[in-house]
Order: sequence, then structure tokens, then C-alpha cells
Amino acid sequence: MSAKEKIYSIVAHDAHDDRHHGSINVPIYQTSLFSFDTYEQFNLARLEEQENFVYSRGNNPTVRYLEDKLAQLEHGERAKCFSSGMAAISAAIMSIVKQGDHVICTHQAYGPTREFLGVYLQKFGIETTFVDGSSLENWKSAVRPNTKLLYLESPTSMMFQLQDIRGCAELALSIGAETILDNSWATPCYQNPLTMGVGLVVHSITKYISGHSDCVGGVVVGSKRLMDPLMSTEYMLFGGIMTPQTAGLVTRGLRTLPLRMQRHEMSGLKVAEYLCGQYFVVKVNHPGLTNHPQHEMARTQMSGYGSLFSFESNVPVVKLRAWADRLQYFRIGASWGGFESLINVNALNNSDQRSCSLVRLYIGTEDPDDLIRDLDEAWRCVAISPSEGELYEQNPSFNQNG
Repeated sequence: MSAKEKIYSIVAHDAHDDRHHGSINVPIYQTSLFSFDTYEQFNLARLEEQENFVYSRGNNPTVRYLEDKLAQLEHGERAKCFSSGMAAISAAIMSIVKQGDHVICTHQAYGPTREFLGVYLQKFGIETTFVDGSSLENWKSAVRPNTKLLYLESPTSMMFQLQDIRGCAELALSIGAETILDNSWATPCYQNPLTMGVGLVVHSITKYISGHSDCVGGVVVGSKRLMDPLMSTEYMLFGGIMTPQTAGLVTRGLRTLPLRMQRHEMSGLKVAEYLCGQYFVVKVNHPGLTNHPQHEMARTQMSGYGSLFSFESNVPVVKLRAWADRLQYFRIGASWGGFESLINVNALNNSDQRSCSLVRLYIGTEDPDDLIRDLDEAWRCVAISPSEGELYEQNPSFNQNG
């Protein structure tokens, strides 16, 4: 059985468990603490609290079940779930850096991650250099004697730029630094950074892993060498734990993750290819497209693709937002990863004067033909005048996708 096929069995199958009377779903342990028959048992459990159930701020059976599944999917030795993606990201970073250290981060990382690294950590004497992560040489050039962490997000979640994961991991190893990679976009179904040398993988569980837009969470996965100190320090002291109720919801979503990702990949590529042919689109940012500048790298690092992507346009933001207002299948909102398709329109700060707007689309599980029809019909309602339309169609420079 291939690794890609095995993932279906990992999420769907559990051995018969007499402890829970053969229950198919792990019970939700709605308890704050666990009692013991004797003080000896209590004291022994407290010596290794992450291996035993003492207090739900440290370990809970429902949450632990989910953690073990996620560790298995990411080929890690341990995983810890948190109350949000940022709780997981900040704890992972803080478990590695200390006062006086230096971090290198891709300049297209998630906004709150950039703020945490570039602004918040400055008051602790930790500096961050943000680089164009698409070139390994940029990472090498930014290295300092006190560089202790390389932070990756591949692909990034607005412009969908990739980093050379193996190259960055080898660079970190050569200078005595660690690596963290945000793998929310590709999921364990399509990318396994730990097998490429990355030290810690983080996910916003809120996205694809949960998949139903009904809970918020995060996870850190890695080796015992890196996870043990994180679990005993940042996890226990920061207190950003996942509740057993949330873990139960996430586990339910996890059961269908590979099936959902198949649908997302197929639908996302179909809509992205449709947009490549539209005259109001200058460029589509989707690493699964053959015209993406890093498509070959994507093929070597990933076995499939998520359905979140963006396109650049020379149509003003106000008109594109009017277009978004008319869409029937696409909801306007933050985040992504659920069953519903989403749209977000923003101004693009780009030296390329052909583009002034950036539209990020998340393709849910609806029929992609319905989504394409929706995009087309809504555009007809707000489209530019016929004379302007002819100008766009006659000038190939307006559309770089062919």
C-alpha cells in the first residue's frame, strides 16, 4: 500500500477498544482532572504528566487520541493540539528561540506570524529577517552567527509562493538552527515536511483538518527531541490548550480529510484553469498550474494541491468587490478550509503596474461547474462596458495566462 493510500486507513481505522465498550468514536472526556486510588499512583503519574492523565490542561484522552492520529499522519513522534493556529505557532517558535537569537522567515508568511516574529518578539531581544523565500540563496544570505530558526510556510497563503524545503532544512542543520514549517495548505495528505528534514510542523486545524468551519485549533508535530521540551514548558505554561469537545469535532472532520482533499484539489484546479482564460485576470497564483513559476518544485515537494489560490487583476478593487457581492455560491469572509467556498478582495501592493487588485478564492466542496457559472454570471452583472471589454481582449498584456 502506498503512503498516499495508507492515509485513508489511518484516519478511518481503529482497533477494537474494550475500554470504551467497542465505541467507534472515542468518547469526549468532559473532565478537568483524573483521580487515583493511592498517593503513590498520583505521584508516579505526575512525574511524567505528558504520558499520563492527571489534569486536562496537560493531557486529556480525547485530545490525546487526536494528537496521536496527527503525529502518525505527519510522520512525527509526538503532537500537541492547541486552542488556535497562532497558539501552536507562537508556542513552537518560543520553544526554540531565546533572548539574543535571530530568526529568518519568509516575507509572505501568515500576517499574525509575521507580526509575532517581527514586532512582538523584539521586546525580548529576538530579531527577525524577512526574505523572499522563493530563493534558497536569500535564506543563505540572511544567516547570522546567532541565527537559531528558519520559519517556512510553503506554499504561502496569499501569493502561494513555495520554499525549497529540503534546501532550507539542510541549511538550518549546517548552522545549528532549527526549522518550523506551516503545512496548513497542503495538509499531511499532500506534503510531509518532517520527512524532508524539517524539525517542527504546525497546522491551523481550523482549516482543512477540521474541514467544517465549526471549530478553531492548532497543532505542533515533531520529534520527541523537540516536542518534549515544548510540551513540558510552552504548552503547560501558556495554557492555550484544546478542549475535549473541540478535539471530538476535529476528529470527526479528520475521518474524511483525504476524501475531502481529493475533491478540493480537483475543483480548485478546475476553477483556477477557468480563471486563466478570463480577460480581467492578469495572473493566477496556484502552484498546481503548469505556468506557476515554481510548478516543478511543487511536484517534487507535494503529491497534490489545496484549493486556496489567488489571482491578480487590473480591475479596481471597488469593482471586484461589487462582483463579489453578487456571487451566490461564494461567501465573503476570512479563513478557509471548510465545505463552503469563500472570496476575499484586496488592493495589491505590487511593482508590476499591470495588477492593482488581488482576489483570493477558496474552493469548497460545491460542484465546480456551479462555481464557474456563478463567477461568470456575477461578472456579467458588473462587467466593464463593451468598449472597455474589447480593449482588454485585444491587448494580450492584460492577461499573462494565455
